[in-house]
Amino acid sequence: MPSTPTPRPTRSPRSSLSGGVGCAPPLPLLSPGGAAAAAASCCSAHSHSHSHSLPSATISAQSAAPLGLPLPTSSLVTLATCNLNQWALDFEGNFQRILRSCQVAKSRGATYRLGPELEICGYGCEDHFLEMDTFRHGWETLAKLFASGATDDLMCDFGMPVLHGGVRYNCRVICKDRRVLLVRPKCALADNGNYREGRYFTAYRAPAKGSGMETILLPREPFFTEYHQRSAPFGLHHLQCSDSATLGCESCEELWTPQSTHISLSLRGVEILSNGSGSHHELRKLQTRMELMINATRKCGGVYLYANQRGCDGGRTYYDGCAMIVVNGRIVAQARQFDVREVEVVCATVDLEDVRSYRASNPAFGIQAARSASEEGGTSAWALSLEGVTLTNDCQKWSPEVERQRPKVMTEGGLELRVPTPEEECCLGPACWMWDFLRRSGAAGFFLPLSGGADSSSVAAIVAVMCTLVTKASREDPDGDVAKECRRVCRKDDPWVPSSPQEMANCILHTTFMGTENSSEVTLSRAKRLGEAVGSYHQSIKIDLVVEAILKVFQITTGRVPKFS
Repeated sequence: MPSTPTPRPTRSPRSSLSGGVGCAPPLPLLSPGGAAAAAASCCSAHSHSHSHSLPSATISAQSAAPLGLPLPTSSLVTLATCNLNQWALDFEGNFQRILRSCQVAKSRGATYRLGPELEICGYGCEDHFLEMDTFRHGWETLAKLFASGATDDLMCDFGMPVLHGGVRYNCRVICKDRRVLLVRPKCALADNGNYREGRYFTAYRAPAKGSGMETILLPREPFFTEYHQRSAPFGLHHLQCSDSATLGCESCEELWTPQSTHISLSLRGVEILSNGSGSHHELRKLQTRMELMINATRKCGGVYLYANQRGCDGGRTYYDGCAMIVVNGRIVAQARQFDVREVEVVCATVDLEDVRSYRASNPAFGIQAARSASEEGGTSAWALSLEGVTLTNDCQKWSPEVERQRPKVMTEGGLELRVPTPEEECCLGPACWMWDFLRRSGAAGFFLPLSGGADSSSVAAIVAVMCTLVTKASREDPDGDVAKECRRVCRKDDPWVPSSPQEMANCILHTTFMGTENSSEVTLSRAKRLGEAVGSYHQSIKIDLVVEAILKVFQITTGRVPKFS
């Protein structure tokens, strides 16, 4: 008589298992349905206060292990991107700001941190990119980041110049746990407007199919002697983590090109797309950036992270930050566009199942993805498989403090976008640039001949906005970097912070009305009232004697008398 077969455990729907063991407390998810049920049912297994219980058919972690079944994993991932106020060739200062951004990302439970383009050396190094010292100091700074623990338990995407095969490349260097996982060169350079990347770098071209993986030799000290790594993959690969999360890069200009890199990455199944950028401010340029990223993820699905430099890095341009995270056409995290703080990190917790279901619901995407896989020899042709490297959240490792700071999963609809008006852009951009120029040039302040006309009055108003931003940041954090710089520039002792923007303006802005016999009382009064409103140290003087002396010298020299009609 045949024996009765042992009944097999019945699987519950996927949605009841997707949260995994040790998942986060009940969260509002990016989309309703299966993913929401996953978080709710998973959390009910670990929360005595929750009133619901798992269905009887669900395989628990304890019952799955003896049967040899894989334990369910979370599809939630916490990602971080940032604005950094980097300075060209300030390797030590840049290192400190990068390290601080990594520490903030870790404190919020992030498993991946994206930084701006060329953040290690600064974007505006110009012809210093032609010097070997710039490349050597870049690797030295990366080694310092390893030694400081910046990459411990955090996948970091750094921007730095790399010399490979005698060619200069603008690269993304992806690292984790003190190992270089991938060096990804930029394949489309910006050479229009203010950009001259083609002068310093070469656009990368991938080798022909079947030629094998390209590698780059890392500096022996300290990568081999201390971290036992001699080489790293080099090229346009994407990363396939052991928890099935996939991550790929494009860099700044590649987003703006007709055949953008994110299209091919999305068709290969890459879920997390990152863009470390060095984009300067132009009027209404932010709207164009947003439209590009929103449309990219709306068509192809995916999580798109954007990082940017913010501030004046020694040149005449102002980089306007506004790091953001976009999921399936919706912005779920956005940093400030204009600010005086040196480091700003924004995070978002997203559900990768939303990306997968979004793409699977689009038949056109499926057709093109299948065609792309056929042409490239499979979706894994460009993938680097990373054993033991994960991105999804392991909530069991989190401390209560990290759990409190970790961003909750964004609800349906995304954020209300913060886009300044054109008038605000014209005021805030120059104000932030002037603060960086003032504090880094070593100047004691500004001198402004204030006539009461439109030009000089506009400059005074911009300085007033600068003082407003600095005063606000200083009073919010009296021990922070902005407050310390403010005390140094204003020549004040600790713990002074300005009580008002006018108090700060009185220390750094000197205005003078230089009147002559041709000046009117209207302009005199206007300049005085504006100086009082701004808070500047204001004086009104007559310069008729100076004018007469200059006219006399001209008359003696040329024998002519200037006449103004």
